Amino acid sequence: MAIVYVVWGSTYLGIRITIETIPPLLSGAIRFTTAALVLAGVVFLLRGPRAFRMTRKEFGGAVLVGLLLLNGGNGMVAVAEQHISSGLAALLVASVPLWLVVFRILAKDRPQLLTLAGVLVGFGGVAVLSLTGGGGSSDSAGIVIILLASLSWSLGSFLSARIPMPANPFTTSAIEMVAGGLGLALTSRVVGESVDLTAVSGRSWAGLVYLILVGSLVGFTAYAWLLGNAPISLVSTYAYVNPVVAVVLGALVLSEPVTSSMVGAGLVIVLGVALVVSTERRKKAQIEEKESAPV
Repeated sequence: MAIVYVVWGSTYLGIRITIETIPPLLSGAIRFTTAALVLAGVVFLLRGPRAFRMTRKEFGGAVLVGLLLLNGGNGMVAVAEQHISSGLAALLVASVPLWLVVFRILAKDRPQLLTLAGVLVGFGGVAVLSLTGGGGSSDSAGIVIILLASLSWSLGSFLSARIPMPANPFTTSAIEMVAGGLGLALTSRVVGESVDLTAVSGRSWAGLVYLILVGSLVGFTAYAWLLGNAPISLVSTYAYVNPVVAVVLGALVLSEPVTSSMVGAGLVIVLGVALVVSTERRKKAQIEEKESAPV
């Protein structure tokens, strides 16, 4: 959780620096394909071929989740950061736990009243940020794209706990990154992205290396492991910390503006997420207590 808390907050800055001179979808394709090959090689050396034994349904599940999380989610975040600040992007992505509740409702789960109240509060903050652009010069197209990215990431996270997935979480992470990386490469080609390697700055190369080694190999693998080994309500708490880390780093490194609208609406979003997660955690604790009580 500590890795996901801090590392992922810093990746918004890493993406912003990388896409200064490398197209967003292409940079994501390089990032996740490279990280996937490295991770798969390490897993093979440590666990052998048995780590890659899985059914077709499990392989298909990992591919689907990888496309939703990385091709749809992360890819659109990179595209959106061409139009909005990294801090604003992180604040809007903080709505992911709220979308997870929406998907639960669609799946005919009945959240508690406080959970629904948290969703309404959080989406109120999202609405303010979306309508005001954070009080800055943000492009409305970037805001729409980042909201779609949040939706795609939420759906991938929701499905990951409900469809067959490979038993080894590191194998799962490698497959998801391969699928996401290839999906981004195809999407990049379709939209006509191109890059002149001689024009790529040292800053962008450094940002890409950071995203590969720290953001993907360390951060995403930790997230994939958590999805299979921890309650989704606990995993979702990264949304408390990531925006703060992203906003602070964006302001310090890139001198991105931090407006009163961003601070106020951001606090409302985090408050809504906190209400959702704390309510769900109490509910889970009560259920576990009842199940462990002697009959």
